[in-house]
Amino acid sequence: MLGQRQGIIVWLYSLKQAKMLRKFGNVHFVSKRLKYVVLYCDLEDVETIMKKIENYSFVKKVEPSFKPFLKTEYENSKPDKAKEYDYRMGI
Repeated sequence: MLGQRQGIIVWLYSLKQAKMLRKFGNVHFVSKRLKYVVLYCDLEDVETIMKKIENYSFVKKVEPSFKPFLKTEYENSKPDKAKEYDYRMGI
């Protein structure tokens, strides 16, 4: 089973070397138009992998994804009164 994972966004000058990033983790998405790669790796290894990737000449910028650290439980989220009325009416 997979442990905690975090995404890394790697901005590239050219997509020719995008395949080389597979050795660092799972390549989830490659954007041809904006020239970036979304790469998933273990949470413990993120800092070391980012430093290794930054040393390549074809890499423009490396950013971590903050998704594992965001709060997904919202407080004080009350439904709109108009929508609540529509739901009761069956519209």
